[in-house]
Amino acid sequence: MADPERFIQDCRAAHAADPSHKAVREVVARAVADPGSVLKWLGEPKRGEVQKLYHSPGLTILNVVWAPYMTIYPHNHRMWAVIGVYTGREDNIFWRRTGLKVEAAGAQALCQRDAVPLGPDIIHSVTNPIARLTGAIHVYGGDFFAAERSEWDPETLAEGRYDAQKTMRFFEEANARHRA
Repeated sequence: MADPERFIQDCRAAHAADPSHKAVREVVARAVADPGSVLKWLGEPKRGEVQKLYHSPGLTILNVVWAPYMTIYPHNHRMWAVIGVYTGREDNIFWRRTGLKVEAAGAQALCQRDAVPLGPDIIHSVTNPIARLTGAIHVYGGDFFAAERSEWDPETLAEGRYDAQKTMRFFEEANARHRA
C-alpha cells in the first residue's frame, strides 16, 4: 500500500461496492500484509493514541496505538469493524450480556499482519500484552464518533453509556505509565 490517501480511497471504494465488512477487510488485509509500508505512511508509533484518518457518516478509519500493557474496558461499537495490526499485538476478550452485566465468552490474539472483522453486536475489551507500542488500523462501517455506544465498568461489569473522554484519559494514563 503506497500511501494513506490510496488506502482511504480503496476503503471507500470497497465500502461503496459492498456495505458489509467483507470488501473493506480485504483492503485492510492487503495493507497490513506489508507492515513496513504502513509504518512508512503512518510513522513509527510514539505514544498511545487514537488518530482519525478518515471520517464520514458511513465510514470511519482510525489509527489506534495501544501503549505497552494498556487495557481498555469492555465496550461495543454498534457497527461492524475491521482491525488490522501492523505492529505489535492486540488481545481481545469477547463478552456476552447476562442480564444487566457481561461475562467473558471468548478471546482472540491479533498479531502483526492479522486483519479480522468484528460484527456490529460484538462487545470486547482490548489489551496490549507486550512491552512496546502496538499499532492497528481500525475501520468502522459507520460514524464512529456519533454512534450511541455502551461501556461496561471493569470492576462491576455493569453497563453504562460510553464516555469518549474517559477513554482518552485511559490512553493518557497509559502513556504516563509508559514514560515512567
